[in-house]
Amino acid sequence: MKFSELNLDDQLLTAVEKAGFTETTPIQEKTIPLVLGGDDVIGQAQTGTGKTAAFALPIIQKVDMNEHNIQALVISPTRELAVQTQEEVSRLGRGEHVRALAVYGGADIGRQIRNLKDSPQVLVGTPGRLLDHINRRTVRLDHIHTIVLDEADEMLDMGFVEDIESILSHVPNDHQTLLFSATMPKAIMGIAEKFMQSPKIVKIKSKELTADLIDQYYVRSKEFERFDIMTRLFDVQNPKLALIFGRTKRRVDELTKGLQARGYNAEGIHGDLTQQKRMSVLRQFKNGELQFLVATDVAARGLDISGVTHVYNYDIPQDQDSYVHRIGRTGRAGAKGVAVTFVAPNEMTYLHAIEELTRVRVTPLKPPTAKEAFHGQVEMANGTVDELVKQSDSERFVGPAQELLEKFSPEQLATALLKSLIKDENEVPVHIAPERPLPGRKVSRSSHGNSHGGRGGYRGNGNRHSSYSHDRHSNGSGNGSRHSDRDRGGHDSSRKHDSNRGSDAKRHTSNKRNFTIRKNPNA
Repeated sequence: MKFSELNLDDQLLTAVEKAGFTETTPIQEKTIPLVLGGDDVIGQAQTGTGKTAAFALPIIQKVDMNEHNIQALVISPTRELAVQTQEEVSRLGRGEHVRALAVYGGADIGRQIRNLKDSPQVLVGTPGRLLDHINRRTVRLDHIHTIVLDEADEMLDMGFVEDIESILSHVPNDHQTLLFSATMPKAIMGIAEKFMQSPKIVKIKSKELTADLIDQYYVRSKEFERFDIMTRLFDVQNPKLALIFGRTKRRVDELTKGLQARGYNAEGIHGDLTQQKRMSVLRQFKNGELQFLVATDVAARGLDISGVTHVYNYDIPQDQDSYVHRIGRTGRAGAKGVAVTFVAPNEMTYLHAIEELTRVRVTPLKPPTAKEAFHGQVEMANGTVDELVKQSDSERFVGPAQELLEKFSPEQLATALLKSLIKDENEVPVHIAPERPLPGRKVSRSSHGNSHGGRGGYRGNGNRHSSYSHDRHSNGSGNGSRHSDRDRGGHDSSRKHDSNRGSDAKRHTSNKRNFTIRKNPNA
């Protein structure tokens, strides 16, 4: 369906065209008319399906420019998602002169208060910081006509239910409520019953959530061998843009340092980094200046980054819904994607639970050998040399090059160049400290029975490869850091019950071990 068929204003249609949108996505086609009609809506949609525009466009159209108060409120689980949503609303609403502002913990609240005095019509914020502003009376919600709960399942998982209820208690009864969630657990429906009036449900089918365009693999591996296996996969698959998920902040730091030590273009994000650093890293990744982004679950929540070709779950998620969120960051806009999950032998029941939810068989992937990885590195190095030759201003170097050719043979020079471009894993050993294993999981009869050889109930992806090639896809996922990375603690003084939410993170970090990079003395 064309956007022009949705009764949107001409200025909004112009903004949509400038944003590069042509036809609506399913969530947009079904949601926009309902929102324009004033209905409460429950939308089941994961990141990357266009849900931000699905609620932003009708909200912008309904803004009264003569009203100098906040008219729409979007509640987001994380700082990154809040900023992204604010940027999207500002971009789409530029022609209508709609002002949007994001407020979140970890940023100067004084500056936010000054910005609030400029009377934004749309306010986007994380629950803790929104409550802080409400309690300070720097935010008034008595003119709200639309409220959006974005990534609702994530906010529930992070323990934001009480915060959300408190915020909603400050909003007049006469308003429209929109709820978006990638999954629909019972708790979500409980929120709907309590705060929504006869909501219309826009549901994306399960197969759309699990993404048929994503080839899903798992690698059975022990912790001590996982890092080397993953980097060999990088060398064989040569991902253009890859996300790597680690379970904890410590894990993200160690993976990032290890990858950088081996020469990979990688950076990491998690909740302990400053907001400025996190946004800087995300900008680099979006612009293609980074090849690998290592992140905890929550730090990457809501990221809408196009062009991600591979997702690697260094740690398997503890819950299946998190797996759906992670792999959904690849395989977008009709492009193929690859997801690889690393699974310890005692974690196979978690993989079976994922398969049961997604109704897709995750294909076992044999780790590449050192020889296969070296071949992949040589191919990438040859490509780099080709680019260097094309880009070089060669005239200045003709003389020095001739001198080198008099001292060394062409083979010696080519060998030295390739060696400088290829880092041997044996020359830079990396030790990643082990994490506490996931708790044992009981498996239902149906789950266990469907997770082995005769899994007739699974669709499969239909595009499996029996040998390694550069278009191979792989995926891995991590969990467990949600509670440590959310917008909380010192950043959000209004939340008195945060101390109990960080228990999982504390459990994971209590046995912290040092990261070591052991240099080869003969190197």
